[in-house]
Amino acid sequence: MSDHSIADIVIVPEEILCEMHEEGDACDVLVQMEDGTVYTALFATLSYIHRQLSLTWMVTESIPETPPVRYAVLDTPHIIVEQLQLEIIEDTIDNLVAQDVFESLFTRVTEDERADPRDAPPQSKLATQAIAQAVIEEVLVLIDD
Repeated sequence: MSDHSIADIVIVPEEILCEMHEEGDACDVLVQMEDGTVYTALFATLSYIHRQLSLTWMVTESIPETPPVRYAVLDTPHIIVEQLQLEIIEDTIDNLVAQDVFESLFTRVTEDERADPRDAPPQSKLATQAIAQAVIEEVLVLIDD
């Protein structure tokens, strides 16, 4: 048994901020936890995936001596949802936290303050805290229900 209490282990979302992409089929989501830690991921719909497939088709069609092909490379965390409504995004995040997979699917954008780095989630990634704070304060717009 470790010295950590359940309260130290459970992560609880405090604020969820969303910025809709121009096309309306994806949005960047920042989640600030009660302890101040901020995570990000892209929430997208199936139409976003279809649009990515069409874009790669157009690109590969223009490359000489290669066959055009539809594919999507998702290099950042993507969470696919049926609709980009705040309630659906919040419920999805709650489910991911309850299933204990949230930290492996979102990118951490604040410094890890844990005393022992071995306690950090093995798959978490770190972006800059300054950029995350600037985005929270100046860029993000909440999705209207």
